[in-house]
Amino acid sequence: MIRNHPSPLVIRVLVVLVLLIGFSQMMEVDAQCVMCKAVAEDSADDGGLGAGLNRGILYLMAIPYILLSALFFVIYKKRKTAS
Repeated sequence: MIRNHPSPLVIRVLVVLVLLIGFSQMMEVDAQCVMCKAVAEDSADDGGLGAGLNRGILYLMAIPYILLSALFFVIYKKRKTAS
């Protein structure tokens, strides 16, 4: 009986990924992109601290979902017409 073991390279990559994820969770991160910082500072002056920032986050979050949905829809239609 032949067993398939993962290669040492795959194991090393997985270990590095687990360590990076673990260390990133332990470290306190205070970084922001320049645009997020500017929006947060401007909205803090107006009294509505998170309104503009939240809209930007929702916009950035929506784009990948829309693109992936369109891709899966096209794949679904092509597979449906092929069968």
